[in-house]
Amino acid sequence: MKFHFFLLFLLFSVFGFSQKSQPDFKAIEKNLKNSGSPYHYERLIFKYKGYPKALDTIEAQHLYYGRNFKKDKVSTSDEDFKSLAEAYKEQNFADCIRLGRALYGKDPTNLDILLILLRAYDYQKDAGNFTHHLNQFRLLTDAVKSSGDGKSEKTAYKVNSIGDEYILLNMLNIGQEYERGSSPEKDGMLDTWEKDDIKIYIKVLYLEL
Repeated sequence: MKFHFFLLFLLFSVFGFSQKSQPDFKAIEKNLKNSGSPYHYERLIFKYKGYPKALDTIEAQHLYYGRNFKKDKVSTSDEDFKSLAEAYKEQNFADCIRLGRALYGKDPTNLDILLILLRAYDYQKDAGNFTHHLNQFRLLTDAVKSSGDGKSEKTAYKVNSIGDEYILLNMLNIGQEYERGSSPEKDGMLDTWEKDDIKIYIKVLYLEL
């Protein structure tokens, strides 16, 4: 799902580029399930919900990419999400908050849900909730930006979904003047966005259980 929110341009302007750290998906899956690991899901999600600024890049990657290994995540094809998207389309921001908070409880690292909540809280001038979710959004998108530099197939940015890919494209200021090429890989789809002599590589992951 593609969103053209004003705040994406704000995010693009204020984000720094994180230190690059290729995510190890097998290790992420193992760590999240291991109750003795410092990267256990319940431990990380507690910090994420309470004080997202306390998490570092590796912890953020565990939360963002670990979503692939969750069985109860929210899909854009789910009826509950469709209701949320319809409320956003109609600019019914009270319903956006009501529905969005329920879905956030089920899938707190879902970027689509966070974006709708951000827009709704901004409209309602709820600075506290807006800032909190913005910090979470920044944390997760920084995890994506730290996954590569997008300059080659081996160092492609890695995203969980097509929707997340378009969020990243907006943040990188890549628009309709770029042509998209795609090639299938064992664990995802490699997209190449090209304009003149510029190429940006983004891999959409297929890691679901």
